Amino acid sequence: MDILTLFPFIVLIGAMFLMTRSAKKKQQQAMQMRDQMQPGTGVRTIGGMYALVKEVRSDTVVLEVAPGVHAVYAKNAVGAVLESDEYDRIVHGDPELDTDTPAVPDDASSLTSGDEHTAEDGAEDRAEGRLDLNKTDDASAGTSADDAEPKDAKRNGDADSK
Repeated sequence: MDILTLFPFIVLIGAMFLMTRSAKKKQQQAMQMRDQMQPGTGVRTIGGMYALVKEVRSDTVVLEVAPGVHAVYAKNAVGAVLESDEYDRIVHGDPELDTDTPAVPDDASSLTSGDEHTAEDGAEDRAEGRLDLNKTDDASAGTSADDAEPKDAKRNGDADSK
């Protein structure tokens, strides 16, 4: 028998060995991470929920998902054990001060420029009960609501052809 005929089988067996070895290594790391859980530790479940560990049992863990609300989860449902400062930053919203990122305005009035109406004009109109529904686009200036074709007629074809 020639060695070249056995070579593809040897490569296939070697690849399977390496894949199972890496999967076992990841599984052992996950077990070690879950064993690090102690009451008071912040965790993230595989569903993306953040909670505090209240009690660790053999196969389950009791998590406080909201103040005073406890739920029992399987240990396998814990996706990550978080450091206390990271958990506090995520859950309590302690932002890291980053002066390089631009601030997002609370309203879109500062994003529009050169319009005939300002944000103050819009606020005055709303306070007086007026609402401006006119379109400012030149292409739609000649059409009215009576001239508009129903959307269903466009979608389903002409209603008169049935």
